[in-house]
Parts: sequence; structure tokens; C-alpha cells
Amino acid sequence: MAYTVSKLTDYSSNALLKAFGEAKLAFREELRGASSPAGWKAVRDRWMARKNGILTQINDRLMAAPKEAKREIGQYLNDLKQFVEKEIETWQEHEEGSVGKLAPLFQSVDITLPGIRRPIGAEHPVIKTTNEMVRVFQKLGYSVADGPVVETDYYNFEALNFPPNHPARDTQDTLFIAGQQGKAQRERLLLRTHTSPVQIRTMETMRPPIRILIPGTVHRNDPPDASHSPMFHQIEGLAVDTNITFGDLKGTLDHAMKEFFGSSVKTSFRPSFFPFTEPSAEMFVSCFICGGSGRRGAEPCRPCKQTGWIEILGCGMVDPNVFQFVKDNGYDPKKVSGFAFGMGADRIALLKYGVDDLQLFFQGDVRFLGQWA
Repeated sequence: MAYTVSKLTDYSSNALLKAFGEAKLAFREELRGASSPAGWKAVRDRWMARKNGILTQINDRLMAAPKEAKREIGQYLNDLKQFVEKEIETWQEHEEGSVGKLAPLFQSVDITLPGIRRPIGAEHPVIKTTNEMVRVFQKLGYSVADGPVVETDYYNFEALNFPPNHPARDTQDTLFIAGQQGKAQRERLLLRTHTSPVQIRTMETMRPPIRILIPGTVHRNDPPDASHSPMFHQIEGLAVDTNITFGDLKGTLDHAMKEFFGSSVKTSFRPSFFPFTEPSAEMFVSCFICGGSGRRGAEPCRPCKQTGWIEILGCGMVDPNVFQFVKDNGYDPKKVSGFAFGMGADRIALLKYGVDDLQLFFQGDVRFLGQWA
């Protein structure tokens, strides 16, 4: 039924609010009910015609209102006019479109229909593992640092005690950026092979003491298989202060591993070699899957290869040669010392979730990843 302007006898605020609300609702229903450009024009003329339009009729009817109510009536009337004009302008902006394109603008929405359920995302297992490890070290006072993935030879190798032609460079199959032959070697670009360059960049900008954790992606020219990927994730840490010892390193990592894997795990440090630390070690934790026994019931424990120990990370005291590159910023190797460590987040995720193929983490199969959502 078409809207008609009724005579108003009650000019209270509630009555005016109700009357103008009914007018707005009636206009919107008429506009939505129009199914063609001709119908929409008819609605526009019916409401906005100067001589006998609905808005004009309402204005004329309210002329007889009491003087004390006219100010409030004027506000409601202006609001109604703006509402009608805005709706009409919306139609006029699309007037040249087809009926099929315009119709959705005026279709009503049935709020009783069930909504569209959007699946809620979850952290990727590798990112989840990284964030859990970050939180462990944040409780120990470490802050998170970040740096570029595309690095220079200087930050990725030279400043970390990998001088040119050093044989240790051969242990990292580096992906170099093309077209760098004309640059000096230390300025040539590459994809970082570890997150260690962030250690140098941070020490260049921050004076000691520092305690930072560096999670991020790294790249090496490794063919993808069950345990290798050309892109993987690392978590590195660096602590520099006066009188830091290897005992501080062992105590920090022992506490972190117990916090992450459970208080029952034990840690073991075995001598190793890394160009940027001296002395260096590899840290093992007692197998948190078989409890260090090397067996799972009658079957051998595959993750620890029946040894009862799992290698987790490499670590060591920062080599004084590394401090020489940032000596002018307060890192005099005669006055400060520090330790560094690095672990693969992907490897830890493999162990934690019992996955036997690294590639499953990167294939994007939601059925697989949803197991840890």
C-alpha cells in the first residue's frame, strides 16, 4: 500500500520520531519495490515533486504545528529530505547501468537466513613453532630483531669471519643475485644463507649490552627433499655484555629447551666448528619422544636414531674477530664478550609434530596443515 501523509495531532518528540521513521521506511520500501528505471523515476517524482510531492505535503501539514515544536520538526524534516536525496543520488549514479546491475542495490536482505561461515585461519606449524620459541626467549629479556633477506657478501660472510676464499664458505650453497660481477665482492648481492647478518647490523646500530633473537627465512641452493628445502626458517640469538662466559650460554639454552620441550629433557654440548664462534658446540637434547631410551616400545625410535639424543642447534662464544668489525660502536673484544646460537625452526617443527617430510610444510595442503589449526 502506497504511503500517504497522515494528519499529526501529537507533536511530542516520540510522536515525531515515530512519524518520520515511518516515512523513511515507506520511502525505502517503495524504492526497493521499483524494478525498472521508469519505476524508480516514478518513486523519485512521487516523493520529491515540488507541487504535490510527499516531502512537500509533509512540510505543508506541519505548518500548523505549535510554535514550540517547529524547531524540532524542522530538524526531522531536514533529516528526511537528506535521506531521500541521498537514496535518489545513489540510484542516479547508476542510472545508465542495466537493470540487472542496479537491482542488487535495492534488494532487501533476509536477516533470518543463515550467514556465510568464513573459515578462521590458524598459524602455520613452522610459524607457530617459531613464535613459541620467541616467547621463551622474550621471557629471558630478549628482543626480536629483523633484517633484509637480500644481503651483501659483506654482511652475510665477511663481517662474520668468512673472509673471501675461506673454505667455510663452501659449506653454504649460496644463491647469488645475477649481474653482480661488476661490483666489489663485499657489495655483491645474494639471498642470505643464515640470519646472522642481522647480528652485525644490530651491533652497528646498538651499543652493548644487547640480547636479541632473530627469526626469519633463509635460502640455500639445496634440492628439495624430505629434509632439505631451498627456503627454510632459522631462529638465531645473540647476547653481548661484559664477562659473559660459556657457562652463561649453557645455562640460557638449557633453560630455554626445558621451557620449550618440557622440564624433563636434558641437554648435552659437543665440540664443533663455526667460523663466527670460538669455542663452538652443537647442542643436543634428550629425546622427548622416547624419553632418551632410544626405543618406542618394541620399535626403535627413529627421530633420535636410537641414540636417545637429538641435535637441536649450533652455538658458541662470539669470535673476537667478529667484534673487530663493530669495535667502534663499543664492541671492543678486550672489554666485552658474548655468545650466539642458531636453530632451524622447520627441523624443530618436524620433531615436535612427528612429520617425516619437510616438503609437507610448504605444499599448502590445507588438509595437512589443518591438523594443527
